[in-house]
Amino acid sequence: MARKRFREEEDAAIDMTPMLDIVFIMLIFFIVTTSFVKEAGIDVNKPEASQAQKKPSANIFIAIRANGEVWMDKRMVDVERVGANIERLLAEQPTDIVVIQADKESKHGVVVKVMDQIKEAGIDKISIAAEDD
Repeated sequence: MARKRFREEEDAAIDMTPMLDIVFIMLIFFIVTTSFVKEAGIDVNKPEASQAQKKPSANIFIAIRANGEVWMDKRMVDVERVGANIERLLAEQPTDIVVIQADKESKHGVVVKVMDQIKEAGIDKISIAAEDD
């Protein structure tokens, strides 16, 4: 009689495999379709512009401080290494636009060097962030 009771308990078990398969498929779907934004990692005082427009979202942001520091992906990088860092970020998630968030007190020469590095990395669409009036 003990053997028969043990077998009945085995047969009454619920198979969780199909439910786990669905959960894992949903998890993979959400991971693949999620867009990750590479923030610059710092706040800058952007200049004001009366004709500023909202552009489509970009995945790569580069911040330039007033003292000339360049920040990408929450870390400071050398101006000459901007192109290599963009190529690395493009390998992770391709995009066709980069947003430069330059401080209004930053030097024009640093911004131009960063723009040259972006062009060398193969991106032609560059947006400069500004505040609305």
